[in-house]
Amino acid sequence: MGLILGDLNYSTNLHWYYSTTTLNQYRDVNPSRGPGQQFTPGQQFMDAGLVYFSENATLDLSRSMGFRDQDTYCVAPITVKDLDAGVVLPLEVYDFWAVGLDCCSPNAADFHCGEHPSPQVHSGLRLLDDGQRAFFRLAVQQAQAVHSITARHPLFFYWT
Repeated sequence: MGLILGDLNYSTNLHWYYSTTTLNQYRDVNPSRGPGQQFTPGQQFMDAGLVYFSENATLDLSRSMGFRDQDTYCVAPITVKDLDAGVVLPLEVYDFWAVGLDCCSPNAADFHCGEHPSPQVHSGLRLLDDGQRAFFRLAVQQAQAVHSITARHPLFFYWT
């Protein structure tokens, strides 16, 4: 019985912790640009487990989207805002996405997943569940079609 419960505990709790800690951490990531580039491609952060975004990083709630398949898979692009004007700036490519389950409407831009209302939050914990990734990708594709935006290599994070 101890082996069965231990295995169950590992697979539901510890596996995700160990998987995240073996991945890299990145600090001060600006979603709008990389060194000498016009934008920061998600491909540069394939091994990211935890990303601390720049101080001006925020979620663009107006471009959020939900995809419904039993659960509602919610996505919102991680972008930047002009700190002086307080407005969200459009990006050339949206490769960083905040995600959540059942915390938005599939028909309206009303993302309220994770800790999005807090202005002090600027980090993301990488989504590692392969079973959910395809549904979040479908939500991103839907957002691309509705909002005429580009996501070349989307990476998914829990905004925390």
